[in-house]
Amino acid sequence: MSAPAQFEAILARLQAKTPALWLNDRLGQPLPATAPSTALILDAEARMARCAPLLAELFPELNDTGGKIESALMPATPLKTAISRDGAADASAWFLKRDDALPVAGSIKARGGFHEVLAVAEQIALARGVISPDDDRRQLNTPRARAVFAQYTVAVGSTGNLGLSIGVMAAALGFDTVVHMSAEAKTWKKDRLRKRGVRVVEHVGDYAEAVAAGRAQAVALPHSHFVDDERSDLLFFGYAASARHLAVQLKEAGRPVDAQHPLFVYLPCGVGGAPGGITYGLKALFGEHVHCVFAEPVASPCMLVQLASHSDSPVTVYDIGLDNKTDADGLAVGEASHLVAPLMASQLSGVFTVSDAELFLHLRLLRSSLGVLVEPSAAAGIGGPRWMCDSPEGQAYVRRHALDMNHATHVIWSTGGSLVPPEELKAFHDHADELAQRGESALQTS
Repeated sequence: MSAPAQFEAILARLQAKTPALWLNDRLGQPLPATAPSTALILDAEARMARCAPLLAELFPELNDTGGKIESALMPATPLKTAISRDGAADASAWFLKRDDALPVAGSIKARGGFHEVLAVAEQIALARGVISPDDDRRQLNTPRARAVFAQYTVAVGSTGNLGLSIGVMAAALGFDTVVHMSAEAKTWKKDRLRKRGVRVVEHVGDYAEAVAAGRAQAVALPHSHFVDDERSDLLFFGYAASARHLAVQLKEAGRPVDAQHPLFVYLPCGVGGAPGGITYGLKALFGEHVHCVFAEPVASPCMLVQLASHSDSPVTVYDIGLDNKTDADGLAVGEASHLVAPLMASQLSGVFTVSDAELFLHLRLLRSSLGVLVEPSAAAGIGGPRWMCDSPEGQAYVRRHALDMNHATHVIWSTGGSLVPPEELKAFHDHADELAQRGESALQTS
């Protein structure tokens, strides 16, 4: 099927907000000539390692990990039993990657956000003579360093979780910190930032408008660094650096990744920086043996639309008549990252979409099977194994790549939720219980 025909075939389902699976016909093609070097992943890994003692000093929550930003890989057999048609009959293994419980920032955004702020702090400190290249990075938390950082502004546009990670990290080092957010962003996230001494600027409109306004204001300021979720290499490689630790965790769990043991990773996708970076890092390690699949809300499938259209120009969800309105606020993005989409065109296996009802019912499944409480957007990937194993599209993908699904490993990336106030978590689960009582189905793969 040609690219235009493939897009037309799924367009009606997208416009009707019917959950769907799109598979990437360009998977395996060469990366664009402009693709950043994978050596930058090693740079990010090295930066986070040398800054770990600094992070442990700044944040007591990181003492147990020695300042490392890492999350557990939680066995998820009870979730598999609850959701898989085959139950526990085969030898495949399911895991939940617990970025929802990352210390300090409470979400996947800590990976990229902390890395970018630390990179900027190092650059400034080296240029101003505060540190030498081989110095202990705890020198970035001295009165001299903080006096220098106070002369600089770090700004970001965010729906919430990226703003939290950038705001917390930059404020801890003493930067003048500004987070630009849409007016609809969660009040508790804005309040948490303000308590850290961060200036929160609210904008009427969606995520893209908040980012654009923040970018314009930052450019006009002297000594200002704008963290651009849509275009930042530093964010991207901060996420990519997580791949190596996942590889270690899989080895410790006795799960090889090779031709006989494929790895499937399911990642919630907003603008695309975090899932794109993780995919880039995993493909660098495992190549064709890892299959990364993004999950997007039915109202906001920006990466799917961009990739399926095969267009070199930006294509938004608004262009196909969608409204970008979803309860998964962290995934409410109308246009995919201009940095990430061209890279994913040859690396991403596919994208599936989820309704808001599915998100809430998946929250309920996580609670009942694993005792895990997350925010709605963090539950987006839970339906991934069903799509790849049980849907006609997924089964065709498996046949085409000659994959042994009986020995596959499925990693569902849970992206945020540990900082959500208890009353908001309760509201999420009350709503999920109401949907379940009405007989809604969380397992739509046809």
